[in-house]
Amino acid sequence: MSALRFPNLPPSEPQGADLLAQERANTTFSVHEVSTFLYGEAYLERQERLLSVIENEPAFDKSNRYFRGRTERFAAALRKDHALVKLSKELQWSPDEYLHAESLIDEAGPFGLHRGMFMPTLASQSTKEQLEKFLKPAQQYEIIGCYAQTELGHGSNVQGIETTATYIPETNQFELHTPYLTASKWWIGGLGKAANHAVVMARLITNGKDYGPHALCVPIRSMEDHTLLPGVMAGDIGPKFGYNTTDNGCMWFDHYRVPHISLLAKYSSVKPGSGEYVKPPNAKLSYGTMVLVRASLIAAARHGMAKAATIATRYSAIRRQFVDKDSPKMLGKHIVETPVLDYSMQQYRLFPIIAAAYACFFTSKEMMRLYHLNMKNMETGDFSLLADVHASSSGLKSLTTTMAASAIEECRRACGGHGFSVFSGLPLLLQDYVPNVTWEGDNYMITQQTGRYLFKSFRELVAKRASGKFSASQINNPTLAYMNTYLENPTLKCPATTASAFHNPELQLAAFGHRAASMVAQIVRALDIEKRTWNSMLVDIYNVSVAHCQLILVQNFILGIRGEMPQPDDIQPTVLSAASKEALTDLSDLFAMHTIHKQPGEFLTSGYLDAKQIALLGEAIMDVMEKKVRPNAIGFVDAFAFPDYLLNSAIGAFDGRAYERYTEMATREPLNRTEVVEGYEQYIRPYTNPKGLKGHTLQARI
Repeated sequence: MSALRFPNLPPSEPQGADLLAQERANTTFSVHEVSTFLYGEAYLERQERLLSVIENEPAFDKSNRYFRGRTERFAAALRKDHALVKLSKELQWSPDEYLHAESLIDEAGPFGLHRGMFMPTLASQSTKEQLEKFLKPAQQYEIIGCYAQTELGHGSNVQGIETTATYIPETNQFELHTPYLTASKWWIGGLGKAANHAVVMARLITNGKDYGPHALCVPIRSMEDHTLLPGVMAGDIGPKFGYNTTDNGCMWFDHYRVPHISLLAKYSSVKPGSGEYVKPPNAKLSYGTMVLVRASLIAAARHGMAKAATIATRYSAIRRQFVDKDSPKMLGKHIVETPVLDYSMQQYRLFPIIAAAYACFFTSKEMMRLYHLNMKNMETGDFSLLADVHASSSGLKSLTTTMAASAIEECRRACGGHGFSVFSGLPLLLQDYVPNVTWEGDNYMITQQTGRYLFKSFRELVAKRASGKFSASQINNPTLAYMNTYLENPTLKCPATTASAFHNPELQLAAFGHRAASMVAQIVRALDIEKRTWNSMLVDIYNVSVAHCQLILVQNFILGIRGEMPQPDDIQPTVLSAASKEALTDLSDLFAMHTIHKQPGEFLTSGYLDAKQIALLGEAIMDVMEKKVRPNAIGFVDAFAFPDYLLNSAIGAFDGRAYERYTEMATREPLNRTEVVEGYEQYIRPYTNPKGLKGHTLQARI
């Protein structure tokens, strides 16, 4: 029981609940319609059904989450993951239901990489025999796995990993070995304490030849008592900036032998006995899991931005600060302080983040569609989508996770002092999100993959156009389309002469396309004609990947609102009402214009925009924020449909009772369980009351 008791006093008027009710009354569109457009009715119904189960399960209780240390948090996460698997089996949840429940509980755990990478890798790279031996028991959690790729000395450079898997023909085994300290597996989620198997990426060596990294499914702990197997050494790597509910681990091998079946051999294999290597039909087939994870990270970026924006926007509508002398707010006959959300600077900080979250939503859906389509095509030997999907997923992973990490921190700061409190929900969200910018490819390194694809596509397009046999009808993807438009008119100028002209989506797409193609052309010229080194161009390559991927985000946002994005065969597109389409178009406008306005240099150097037009663009942004987005701001974040249980925020709850929740959470602080702090007698009293005086100090002096 807490010794801290707050007085039973209401916050000053107006109440947060009344302020949010007024905001919702001003919304010009149906929030439920937009939520349904984003997720589908079935998703929203499933969320309500899952919440009724999850909120009543003690293992998923969030009330003490903010007060635990790392050891306690890991123990709670292990209990949580166990309960989640148990419930899933009892209630026969589908994979989608399981993932939805996991996202609502919203805490990383030791089984996360088992579901997120171990099983997907087995599913995509195993033979039928391996599916039976490894995947089926993994699906039942009879074995629990992790994905051991990153090493102490190599992360993004997968080709540089040093762990070896040498084929031993005499015993038909592979011998795993860690030859150097830098070859130690490191940062592997679930490895520290929970996993008993690992998909290990190691250099495949057979008949004396090194064939580079390949995946092996390897037992690492005893199935009887969970002790490490002879030849395997592993443990937890210690506390991190975030993600401390996951046991990121390290591992090294001492000539550890595993059977022949351990090498995942759907596409490449080693023949028993002879050790002959059978190469894959396409060297990039192993990219499947990587593309899936990167596509998932785009969705996670949208999720992180949306959560942060929901908390910060609701709080900014409740929080009142200073009186605006030019436009004072009235409550009855009394002047009251201005809601923070009315200040243009706060709008400029938060509204583009709301827009970016929506933009990432449409692109994450498209990337998942392309991933599944590509996997289906590859089953029939069609690899035509692979390069484009891999390049786009790499660049988009880099861009969207960078956007999200920055956005969460901006939202935290936008909440002022209360954003510094863990009770806001924002510090822990930031800590647990930040690793996304590094794992699955460092955000600055993986953009080289996007660059290589863009430069190759540009060179091939130029060659086709020069051949005299080129026709625009041959263009079969958006990348070639914007490059071809640029090549047809590289000196194209923006026709806008007024601020309102920038609301034209075709003009927005032209600006992004011209800028990206111009940058590609400049880099290709530098590499091919000026003979610049690749290393000397890395900054430009990163920037061109950002430009290309920002075009993808803008394009998908526009097409998604129009209902013109391709849909999976089993999905019927939802038709928006005019009011909802107009409101979302306002967000799309803001996202496109703000993106240009934040980094105008490349648009200026491409020649498409001039300095006067950038100034007009700034006017258009301020106008759309004040007149269009501001009345709908709460509606936009409400449409994300995040329940209070998920947000776990004192200041961002749906009902607006920010200050009441904040003070209630403070009463649960363990330091407040006693009125006098433990340690008073040893560390405070010797200075403040050495003689053991009784009574109030002031009274004693009197």
